[in-house]
Amino acid sequence: MANTKPPDIVLVIDDSPDALKMLTDALSDAGMTVLVAIEGEQALAMIERITPDIVLLDAVMPGMDGFETCRRLKANKALMHVPVIFMTGLSETEDVVKGLTAGGVDYVTKPIIPDELIARIKVHLGNARAAHGARTALDTLGRYLLAANTAGEILWSTPQAARLMARAFAHAGTPHFRLPAEVQEWLQQLRGRAGLPAAGSISLKSTLAATRIEVSHVGQIGPDEMLLRLLEGNPSDERDTLKLKLTLTQREAEVLLWIARGKSNRDIAEILMLSPRTVNKHLEQIYAKLGVENRTSAAALAMRTLGDR
Repeated sequence: MANTKPPDIVLVIDDSPDALKMLTDALSDAGMTVLVAIEGEQALAMIERITPDIVLLDAVMPGMDGFETCRRLKANKALMHVPVIFMTGLSETEDVVKGLTAGGVDYVTKPIIPDELIARIKVHLGNARAAHGARTALDTLGRYLLAANTAGEILWSTPQAARLMARAFAHAGTPHFRLPAEVQEWLQQLRGRAGLPAAGSISLKSTLAATRIEVSHVGQIGPDEMLLRLLEGNPSDERDTLKLKLTLTQREAEVLLWIARGKSNRDIAEILMLSPRTVNKHLEQIYAKLGVENRTSAAALAMRTLGDR
């Protein structure tokens, strides 16, 4: 069967005609589609019409330099997953750090060795597609997930998490928004602990509504990138009450709490990151322990229990 995979699109941003010719020839011979821009503003206008799979960017250019061009590329959420490789004659450590801080994933020095560059491109394309595919899957599943660093900067989030934060916190979604100071401190404590557990949470009061947001630590996915899950309300206290008074496991108490809040099995599966089948099994155990026959009776008992606190 013929390979129907479209060629990778590489955007090359460089003001040197010789460099552009050499790169265009090498990348075209490798089966890639090459787009060319000779300065940053032209590149930014170009990506409004077509999204490249990867960007090769000269750091030193007249007008807008490569570092600022990269920062502006990465400010566009639609391009956050696109890897940027810097190309330059600058090789000092501070220049490399500046490129990576601006959002680059790699840094190659001139003169460029085409075979080495193409090998790096393939590696970064593979990594970017794996990461982007995972995030797209999370978006589709409706997870309330986000990734943040210890400074409280949100590196990415699912649409559901973004909407929840917008309802709960002023300025959420703006370029300079950071998670509250208590979350930053909590994240720093988690990161600094040896043998970091896979759990842990902190509860925050919303600044915009009469509700609370529980932020749970899911796992470490990078040197300074933590995966977090959001829950609206303050389920910890209610969950513990149901667990203690009704003699349930923690997971059963969580499932019962969301039943009492009117959530469907599918919703509960998404919130707790379980399969619907697992939720059904927990419900069977809950019915047996509570001596009830259906979710309506279970929810009513849970509400009475919580009302008696």
